Amino acid sequence: MSPDYPFDDAATARAVIDVDGTLVEWNEGARRLLGHSAAEVVGRPAAELLADDGDPAAPSGPRWAGTLDLRHRDGRTVSVWLLAHHRPPHDGRPADWLVVTPLEGGRPPAPDDPLAGAVLTQSPCAVAVYDDRLRLSAMNAAMAEVVGLPAERIQGLRLSEIGGRSQSEDLENSALRVLTTGRPLDVQTFVHPGGADRAHAWLARMAPVTDAEGRVRGVCLAAHDVTENHRARERLQLVNEASVRIGTTLDVTRTAQELAEVCVPALADFVRVDLLDPQEDGSEPPARIPLPVPLRRAAHHSVLRGAPEAVVRPGHVEVYPASSPQAESLTAGRTVVVSVPADIAQWLAADTARGERARQFGIHSVMSVPIRARGVTLGVAVLARHRRPDPFTPDDVLLAEEITARAAVCVDNARRYSRERETALALQRSLLPRSLPRTAAVEAASRYLPAARAGVGGDWFDVIPLSGMRVAMVVGDVVGHGVQASATMGRLRTAVRTLADIDLAPDELLTHLDDLVIRLSDESGDSSPGEVGATCLYAVYDPVSRRCTMARAGHLPPVLVPPGGPPRQLDLPAGPPLGLGGLPFESAEIELAEGSVLSLYTDGLIEALDRDVDTGRRLLHEALSAYVDSLDETCDRILRVLLPTGGAHDDVALLLARTKGLPASRVSTWDIPADPALVAPIRKQVVEQLDTWGLSQAAFTTELVVSELVTNAIRYGSHPIRLRLIHDASTLICEVSDTSHTAPHLRRAKTWDEGGRGLLLVAQLTQRWGSRHTAEGKTIWAEIALYEEE
Repeated sequence: MSPDYPFDDAATARAVIDVDGTLVEWNEGARRLLGHSAAEVVGRPAAELLADDGDPAAPSGPRWAGTLDLRHRDGRTVSVWLLAHHRPPHDGRPADWLVVTPLEGGRPPAPDDPLAGAVLTQSPCAVAVYDDRLRLSAMNAAMAEVVGLPAERIQGLRLSEIGGRSQSEDLENSALRVLTTGRPLDVQTFVHPGGADRAHAWLARMAPVTDAEGRVRGVCLAAHDVTENHRARERLQLVNEASVRIGTTLDVTRTAQELAEVCVPALADFVRVDLLDPQEDGSEPPARIPLPVPLRRAAHHSVLRGAPEAVVRPGHVEVYPASSPQAESLTAGRTVVVSVPADIAQWLAADTARGERARQFGIHSVMSVPIRARGVTLGVAVLARHRRPDPFTPDDVLLAEEITARAAVCVDNARRYSRERETALALQRSLLPRSLPRTAAVEAASRYLPAARAGVGGDWFDVIPLSGMRVAMVVGDVVGHGVQASATMGRLRTAVRTLADIDLAPDELLTHLDDLVIRLSDESGDSSPGEVGATCLYAVYDPVSRRCTMARAGHLPPVLVPPGGPPRQLDLPAGPPLGLGGLPFESAEIELAEGSVLSLYTDGLIEALDRDVDTGRRLLHEALSAYVDSLDETCDRILRVLLPTGGAHDDVALLLARTKGLPASRVSTWDIPADPALVAPIRKQVVEQLDTWGLSQAAFTTELVVSELVTNAIRYGSHPIRLRLIHDASTLICEVSDTSHTAPHLRRAKTWDEGGRGLLLVAQLTQRWGSRHTAEGKTIWAEIALYEEE
């Protein structure tokens, strides 16, 4: 509908015809012209008004003008010049045709009327004057060229009737405001000159035309075509928008999708981004692109929902022959613009599916832009037009190259980041335990997740079997991310295993580890302490005593779930982070019931950007409260509850351990007298105990090991001396303890030496042996395998 208009509407004969050819509107001016009232014609076919019988051909294009013979109500024929506008759907109004013809001209200016000199025929602007009814009174040649219609034909029509589009209605509203307020108005609008398909940008100045008394007698409209300036601003705005929207993440696929989305619909109707696959050895793509070119679809985007123009789905590889614009632009290293199908008929004939899509959607112009960064070709962006009728121009090429160059840097950065992340992740996973050992002390399950955006860090975990069926559990977190953090983590994990093998107490082990981190910091060249830093929690559990000794270095305390009880956080001395030096670490010892679950984790599990640490702890306790028999299921539930779907912002290491206990019936202890002559009765008691356990097959080896270890303790150790046998399903452990801190050393006896062969014999007969220091002295231990592994 036309805008609110306070003047006589009968000066124009106006009708509206729907797409089916039915009259839906008929004004008073149309009744004056042909004599038919609205009630007589609305709802009937418009073709009935034609003087010539037959079905007229529907006009094509956005506008039609010409003379038709129409049938008057009284039966005579009236020859009428008509202007018809095809109006697309707008604000809920369906598509239709607006048909108008002027019945009265604009009021001619009197000799003393200011309108007489209002039109400057020599003005470079397009100028038109509208009278006090906002009907065209006069216009210069420039405006007639813009309108594309003879001035004498449209004189007396309103702005909305001459233009026929919503923009014309907006201009008429603005002219009405100038007419009623008497104040000039500047308006920027987009109008199709001469009925063209593509709108031009116009800057219009509307000024009131007044007489000598100051009364407003009309409106003068002077318009400047600022299309080129407007397009230049659009291009600059698009480049600025590309710099903001492209490269928001370090993800290659997302960056390619952002490139496609920025270009649609501002530059093209359909955009696809195809990339060369990285080399298997991680090197740069070759300087010369081989033909045919295999490209992997990274992303595409279209003005149509679902991008139906696409032949290849994202992630799939398509091979492009030399006749394709993609291959031509990649091999030539420049942008290629082709017309479809004329310039690529050979390729489309060979690729029937692609040719069919081009015909189906009317793709007529294609531009292929190589994606290059640092002199390396990464892929190609292909832009196509099918809705926009105009082909790509040199300005479009420059704009596409500018946007693609910016995107290429982001794609290259994303690829480099992905390659470094994959390297760091591979290093990290190779340094973490591939599987946790099966021990008699605990049943364990673990999870490791790299950070979603910050990259792989230095979180680690480990389960280390110790002597006496004890087990060590460790979780740590190295400061930083990337390959360097992973390498530091690997060195620390190796150091922990080495220190654990000599059975250091948890606080002593952390002290040695602290010294190592300080040395690593010195080697890295960082002058400030703590530049290379880490946190760590180390725990040792003894299934015989069911006691667990723990110490932590700036790490989060573990959470304990006792059998049938609620989760609770253990209160451990905090200790400083590793790498500060000079500060002590403290151990704490607690007794654990059999079946207790210890939860050891890094801060990435409970810390998040959208919640505080206390909330994370609460969620962890809730997840552990629903503990089930399967530790793996419990690990998965914890990750689901605490981590967002987009991944964690930091690395996550999680270790769950369920404690086991060794029955007292599996342990036997003897106090050894100081007399070497009494070793034989001890051996006899050991053999009897083995018979009780049903281990007679191991009696000979055990008797020899006990004899050697007890004899050495009597000769070289200090009293009291104690012998302990621990029986597991697959291992028999023999331990001899005394109060001396001097540890034995394995040596090879010479030919005529009378001694020195005892420990060598023990080493040959047992699976492994060693010594550990205790608060009271030392313990020599040896493990005897009870059966051969298959």
